Amino acid sequence: MPVPSADFKKALKRLSEPEKEALLLRAVRRDAELYETFRFELLADVTLGQIQEETADRIHELFNVAVSGRLLNRSLVKAVRASVQEAARARRITKSKQLEVDLLVYILRQCIDNYSGQFDSVYDGFYRATARLAAKLPALVLKTLHEDLWVEYQGEIDEILRELHSRSKSHHLSFELPRKFEIPE
Repeated sequence: MPVPSADFKKALKRLSEPEKEALLLRAVRRDAELYETFRFELLADVTLGQIQEETADRIHELFNVAVSGRLLNRSLVKAVRASVQEAARARRITKSKQLEVDLLVYILRQCIDNYSGQFDSVYDGFYRATARLAAKLPALVLKTLHEDLWVEYQGEIDEILRELHSRSKSHHLSFELPRKFEIPE
């Protein structure tokens, strides 16, 4: 991210209101994420819940539309990656780390509720991608959210970890998949 120089700031201040408006409109037409950020910050009717719903719809679409039957395991891995990017994008737009955590839990729920049969496939890419996301989630909750919120996620994360550990592939992972979400005292 470039840091605006003092000369740039002075030049920006010298612009008239119509010139600033034209410059801003040109910028948001070129960058969808910038548009979404300004939309969230400037429009009163665009709420955090609405951004969460829109992002959840895009994630749902990634799993249900972009996933093909021929190379299902590979398509699911791509859907997990793209969904994690959507969650990160929503966090950048809203600056809400809790929204990102909620969306990551939603992604894991999509994987487990709709595609857990693929965990037993001879191809282990989808299981590994899901397990890796589940392994990172407890640390993300502890690092980014206030400690009062940790208990709210404990049951959901424990259930996800339990489901992933019930598969035989959990013994062959190259990383540590926690058994449960440990909250420090």
